[in-house]
Amino acid sequence: MPSLRTAVVPVTPLEQNCTLVWDEASRQAVVIDPGGDAERIATAIASERLTVEAIWLTHGHLDHAGGAEALRTALGGVQIIGPHEADAFLLQGIEQQAAQYGLRGLRNATPDRWLVEGDVLQLGEHRFDVLHCPGHTPGHVIFVDKAAGFAQLGDVLFAGSVGRTDFAYGDAAGLISAIKTKVLPLGDAVQFICGHGPGSTIGRERLSNPFLR
Repeated sequence: MPSLRTAVVPVTPLEQNCTLVWDEASRQAVVIDPGGDAERIATAIASERLTVEAIWLTHGHLDHAGGAEALRTALGGVQIIGPHEADAFLLQGIEQQAAQYGLRGLRNATPDRWLVEGDVLQLGEHRFDVLHCPGHTPGHVIFVDKAAGFAQLGDVLFAGSVGRTDFAYGDAAGLISAIKTKVLPLGDAVQFICGHGPGSTIGRERLSNPFLR
């Protein structure tokens, strides 16, 4: 199996982990959650000599999706894929929410394709399973490459914490259920990148994350 590589580009004042994921041999890549600072992301793409095939979104929050349209344009019109359609209202409210936070340059996003549980996305020879993990937002999805032992979990599970659910649309019980029934069964050895802060492994969080006890 060709090697899978990743790099994190922190974006926006919220320090969101925009993630570049690529096949080392072919340099084929996807960008997950470009929340803003599209020029910074484009510079990172160029420095790694990557050919980006698509933009993938885990969910509709502005710090994860607010730079998607600008990056799409910068990359010549690549597709925006995901999240689940239940987050459409968030994607269409990015500009309004950004104004409330005093953030500039973020735009509403319109995906070319919505995702549902069981979808499979390809990056070269790498297969990513799509799991719908609502709770932080209704339409949150995660991306899992089982062969590489890697997952991008967005704001579902963090190192030592879990995603916020104190929004009107949040569902704390639903989030914990998704983590316990879909994320933890991926296996303790799986390494993950999350939406903010350092990554971790499923096993480490199973043992030490206070929200999972």
